[in-house]
Amino acid sequence: MNAPADTDLDADGRVSQQLVDAYRQDGFVRVRGVLDQGEIERFRAAAEDYLETHRAESLETGATFSQLVNVWRRDPTLRDLTLDRRLGRIAERLAGFPLRLWHDQMLVKEPHSDTATEFHQDRPYWPHAGDRLPLSAWIALVDVPPERGCMTFLPGTQHRTGLRSQDLHDAEDLFAADPSLRWAPRVTLPLRAGDCTFHSGYTGHMALPNRTGTARLAHVTIYIDADTAYSGAAHPVTDGLGLTPGSRLDGEDFPRPWA
Repeated sequence: MNAPADTDLDADGRVSQQLVDAYRQDGFVRVRGVLDQGEIERFRAAAEDYLETHRAESLETGATFSQLVNVWRRDPTLRDLTLDRRLGRIAERLAGFPLRLWHDQMLVKEPHSDTATEFHQDRPYWPHAGDRLPLSAWIALVDVPPERGCMTFLPGTQHRTGLRSQDLHDAEDLFAADPSLRWAPRVTLPLRAGDCTFHSGYTGHMALPNRTGTARLAHVTIYIDADTAYSGAAHPVTDGLGLTPGSRLDGEDFPRPWA
């Protein structure tokens, strides 16, 4: 990748210690200018084509958003984005330990969708054991101002690791699981196309409705501790792989090309 002019990456594609410190304190960070204009256009076109062909396969069946998982296995252009070495190295620098790919997903909010994705944590949904904090790279393929469905985070909530999974359609569910979080500060982060947020799998977050006439296209790459084991719980990514509880999530299904 060639760094764009307005970027938080240095000439070698690295983020500053200041951003690393911010991520580790708050559980999320915005990194500007991860993709340059040519890459934005290339990956956006691929995402639009993939969505047109595969929209009916969305794991999310309601009106909130479309969720297409493991697109890297089926689309060679989006595979380049998911397995991008620089993104993986940024994620490892933020995390502070070796990572593998868990899965990717395309998250799309259609135009004039008046439904929010409510506050939740990601990690309680995943069949992981023996892992340190996972994290996601949420890459904007179009401009995502608040009115197009950008995310809002609850700083510091990456330390709340014992909660049950939450219903992302229920605005009250995370706060029912931990009433103290209702009074946590909230930070909304609009993104320009090519910007990215990284957030911990335990950081509480939500996405606003898309009230604009343009679809909100985001490509998400999710990274896990390289030593993560399978817990045995059901999940669309691991179902059918023949894993036994305690098996490490590694090999070609969970690669580490940035190593």
